[in-house]
Amino acid sequence: MARTLMRFTGVGGQGVLLAGEIFAEAKINAGGYGLKTATYTSQVRGGPTVVDITLDDDEIFYPYANDGEIDFMLSVAQVSYNSFKNGVTEGGTIVVEPNLVHPTDEDRKKWNIVEIPIITIAKEEVGNVITQSVVALAIANNYTNAIDKELLKEVMLSKVPAKVHAVNLKAYDLGYKYSDEAKNK
Repeated sequence: MARTLMRFTGVGGQGVLLAGEIFAEAKINAGGYGLKTATYTSQVRGGPTVVDITLDDDEIFYPYANDGEIDFMLSVAQVSYNSFKNGVTEGGTIVVEPNLVHPTDEDRKKWNIVEIPIITIAKEEVGNVITQSVVALAIANNYTNAIDKELLKEVMLSKVPAKVHAVNLKAYDLGYKYSDEAKNK
């Protein structure tokens, strides 16, 4: 597999850091190299947050993505979308939470914009808004095919308390379901 570069953007408290950790650990468990680099403001909750995830079969010597190198981005906050979208390669895929992120017509010409109501799915279908990061994790993996689906699920479960395994499994499955539907439109 060639190098995979992903970016998750949101605001502090939305779980984008955890999603990056899960991807990196899963790639390492698969025998490759994975890392995440995060940028966030001093605000604990509500400040713009970006996590770049680099996954590769070969050793990673430079941990940062240059502008235009990101293949896939997922965004659940307008402020972060605006700040970090230019890192995505032209024609790359950007999944947005349509209730919170509103790409311009120009953006839609430059990138493959996919709208999936990530927070609504977590809140209304899973019944726990905190699972939005797991919904996002599944969506990102479905678009990038970066990690074996079962391995990613195992790592995700190892990062959350046993008492919330059921809701996180539901969130994971719904992320795949909704991204499959979006891909087949």
